[in-house]
Amino acid sequence: MIKRMHVAVNCTDLEASLKFYRSFFGTEPTKVKDNYAKFELDAPALHFSLNVRPFEKKGVLNHLGFQVDHTEDVLKMGERLREAGLLTIDEMGTTCCYAVQDKVWVYDPDGNAWEIFYTSADSEFESAGEPRDISLCCAPPTSPVQIEFGSWKKE
Repeated sequence: MIKRMHVAVNCTDLEASLKFYRSFFGTEPTKVKDNYAKFELDAPALHFSLNVRPFEKKGVLNHLGFQVDHTEDVLKMGERLREAGLLTIDEMGTTCCYAVQDKVWVYDPDGNAWEIFYTSADSEFESAGEPRDISLCCAPPTSPVQIEFGSWKKE
């Protein structure tokens, strides 16, 4: 029986990442070492770890996210994240990944994009752009950006 999904991401600055993820998850980590931290969440069932390792900024990871039950849940999570000092990007009524969605986006200190989303309907189109333009799908609505905790930094 599966207990929790496990996601491990590399990070460059554990303290900055811990500050972000404490605010993002709304809880304290269950373990912190010099080069490692772990959050064990019950809702959603997630074992999330941070590993201080060198890495290439343009890896294979596209983004991470949580699907919620209602638009109100998206709005509530977005408000909680803003109150915690995290900069969010709101994207309501967008078409992404062949679905109509309401979502908010936030970036961790290493540029990993997280979305909180609700899917209201299916769509025949992959994105809100031209039918063949997949550059807009499943990515925040701005050019590639990264968050430097608390401020925007263009790459």
